[in-house]
Parts: sequence; structure tokens; C-alpha cells
Amino acid sequence: MTTVTVSISPAVSLRADAIVIGVAKGPQGPVPAPGAETVAKAFDGALAEILGMLGVTGAAGEVVKLPSPDGVEAGMVLAVGLGDAVNSGAYDAEKLREATGAAARSLAGTGKAALALPVETAEAAEAVALGGLLGAYTFTAYRTAGNAKAPVGELTILTDHAGHASAKAAVQRATVIGRELNRCRDLVNMPANDLSPDSFAATVQAVGAEYRLEVEVLDDKMLAEGSFGGILGVGQGSANPPRLVKIAYNHSEAKTNLAFVGKGITYDSGGISLKPVGSNEIMKRDMSGAAAVFAAVAAVSRLGLRINLTGWLALAENMPSGSATRPGDVLRMYGGKTVEVLNTDAEGRVVLADALVRAGEEKPDAIVDVATLTAAMRMALGNRIFGVMSNNDDFRDRILDASKRAGEQAWPLPLPDQLRKSLDSRVADIANTGERMGGGLVAGLFLREFVPDDTDWAHLDIAGPAFHEGAPYGYTLEGGTGSAVRTLVQLAEDIAGDRKPAGR
Repeated sequence: MTTVTVSISPAVSLRADAIVIGVAKGPQGPVPAPGAETVAKAFDGALAEILGMLGVTGAAGEVVKLPSPDGVEAGMVLAVGLGDAVNSGAYDAEKLREATGAAARSLAGTGKAALALPVETAEAAEAVALGGLLGAYTFTAYRTAGNAKAPVGELTILTDHAGHASAKAAVQRATVIGRELNRCRDLVNMPANDLSPDSFAATVQAVGAEYRLEVEVLDDKMLAEGSFGGILGVGQGSANPPRLVKIAYNHSEAKTNLAFVGKGITYDSGGISLKPVGSNEIMKRDMSGAAAVFAAVAAVSRLGLRINLTGWLALAENMPSGSATRPGDVLRMYGGKTVEVLNTDAEGRVVLADALVRAGEEKPDAIVDVATLTAAMRMALGNRIFGVMSNNDDFRDRILDASKRAGEQAWPLPLPDQLRKSLDSRVADIANTGERMGGGLVAGLFLREFVPDDTDWAHLDIAGPAFHEGAPYGYTLEGGTGSAVRTLVQLAEDIAGDRKPAGR
């Protein structure tokens, strides 16, 4: 597991396997970024020229390795692109995260690397630390010995005397968020034959005990006794019965109660409305929302934020069998509302509905649900942006602001009342699907029906960015990404008022 430390040692004299410097795009070619001064001097002032000869431009994500010159203790210099040079002010935090992530990926198999990057502020140090931890992530649980390079062992951020204390505090925060976000990635990447609703719940119980969090698990018998018809209906076709997990963190000085609700479909075959060939292979990812909520609650507790936060994980496996819910069946949800299931592959909103009603019973000041809910959202916003819908525009904007500062891309979307009629059922209170065009918005409208009228609520559809299938970039690797974790933590921190939010 990669560790991040802070040092005031001069870049050229620190003993390490590699030293990482930033390179930016200047008017006449690549230029070393702040932090690289002593390393550039060791190249006798020819570093920019050498980089130019190698075709380096300083574009974001570029990585090139150079042998260290005389006078530099590290065995190798790794130059990473930061994009356009900044003449005044600080480098964008997300660019620093991306650059450090790219460097960390390139350093796999390395023992120790020093990061001589632009860290003039605590926010910059935090961005560098988090980018490094996320870029160094590997999922090797199912690899045979020697089949993959180990991640870089230690990343040491170089800073000056004046910024050392604030940088250490910032790195501590980044380490908490990075560790919990990578826990989320582990869960998303775990195959469904090992991650069932029951084993997911057991993981939450173990972490809850470690962090002294309140954890309550409702098994299938308890769900039946409590009339959680949505979660039971989705999970009844599987040999692995469903669970509803509550994980709560409370602070004695809290003034606000916040609830996060996560969709946790540990495998989604579509049920009787079976998905076509080519659409099943990554459906282990359909519990990304629950994993994000779990990670966010754990991170908030470790940060000690002055807020009361409860996470609700609606866990089920959606499988076809003789006992599975059929299209046309009517489910009686927790709270009494009835839902006609027209499509068993629109199951996420059904388990969320039960959890939203249960969360609302505790009278939180606001509820945020997170889910890989609709293919329509992925079609609309692509693979890197999640959609945000809300019953309160101000609350939606607050989440968008938090996501931007946390370094995640999100986009505001409406809840058009004219689409609500398409959810009308001939036999029940509401149907689980409606108009196909605008399907992501229709799903949001369905969820809104299960939220208390007097409670601020937002829905985050992370169907696009939750699982990355392409080539790695920045700190994003193939597989689970931990989408929404940083946004949820930033939102909780903003509401708690414990820290001035960092700028991008």
C-alpha cells in the first residue's frame, strides 16, 4: 500500500528511486514548473532543451523518464505534464491530481519517489497527495504471484519550512479520502461470486466496528417483517438474499443531520427482463452507489466532521429464476405505496425507493441518493460526468459546487413534471418505468415520489463515470473509479462548516 509523506529536504539531495517534476506548456516549448528549480539547475540549465528534443510539450498527462544528472541523488527524473504554464497564482488542483496520478502509475515497481511539484499551498499539497494515492491504486486480489507490478511504495512531497505543517495536515486529509475511495474501488472491482449482499454487509460491519460506527443490518427475514417489498422484490430471484444496511456516524457538536442512500445491486442480470449479450459483463459495478456511500461515511467519520451522517445501502442481486419478480407484478413498498414492475431491469430505483422512505423516517435535513441508475444518463452525459437532479435548485447547486471543488464532473438536470404522467400505472400507485425518451429524468421523478415533501433531496446518477472500461488516464484506472465519494465528503464538510472549501 502506497504511503505519502512530507519532507523539507532539498529535491536534489533526497535519497529516492525517482524524483518527479512538473513540466508546463510555455510559449516557446516546455518549461519546468515551480518545485523543479534545483533539478533543472543540475541539468546545467538545459532541461527544457532536452525535453523539447524528446518531443515533450508539457501537455497534461505526458510522462517522460530521464536519467538523473550528477548532483541528483535520485536515480531517475520523471517529468510529468501539467498543461499550460501558470504565470501567477496556483496550478489548478485537478490538474495536479491528474498529473501526480499519471506519475504514480508510471512509477509502479518503484520503492520511493520524491514529488518536486508546485505545492505552494496546502490545497495543492492535498491535490498532489490524493492524485498520487489514486494513481498508485492496483486491484490484484485475483492476480497470481508475480503477475503484476507492485505500486510505488512511498511518495514524498517536497515543501519548504513555511508550508510544512499545513502540507502535513492536508496530506493527512488526502490520505483518509484516498484510502476510503480506494476501498470503494476494491468493492466495485470485486466479482459478484465473492461480493454478495451478505458479504457486502459483513464488510460494512467490520469497518463499522473498527471506526466505532453504528451498523444495523436487516436480513431477508427482517426485511419481510418490516414490509420492505421493493428490496425483497428485486432480490427474490437470487440464491443470495437481499440486505438493507444502515451505517451511522454521529458527532456530539453536530447541528445538521444528513442521509446518503446508495444503490447496491451486487449483480444485475436484468432479472426476467434479461440484459442482452454484451451488457452483462460489467454488471458487478451496479453496487457502485452503495460503495460510494459506505466510503463517504467512513471518510467523514475518520475526518471527525461535526455532522450526523447516516448511510443506507440497499443491497440485492437481480437474477432470473422461478421465484423472480415478473414484469406486471405489483410490489408493496416500505411505507405502503404500490409499484407495478413493468421492467425488472429498472430495479435500482425500486430498492432505492424503500431505502429513501426509511431514511426519511429519521427526519434528516437532507437526503442524497447515489446510483448507477440509467443507461440514458450515460448516453446523455458520457462516461466522465454524472447527473444531478433535485427537488430544490439551491441544494442541487450546492452539490454541483461541491463536486467541482472536489474535482468531479457533474451536470444539473431537471425533473420535468410533464414526464411524471408516463409513470402512471393501470393497477398500482406508480409504475417503475415510463417514457423512454428522457429515461434518466423519469427515473429521478420516480425516486422523488418516495422522498418526504419537506426534505431537501438530490439524486446523483453515476452510471457513466462509476466504471472505466478504457485506457488509464491521470489517476483513473480501468475498473471502479470511486465516483461521487469526493463529492459526498466535500458536501458533508461544507454543511458541517469544519473547513474552508479548497478551490479547484
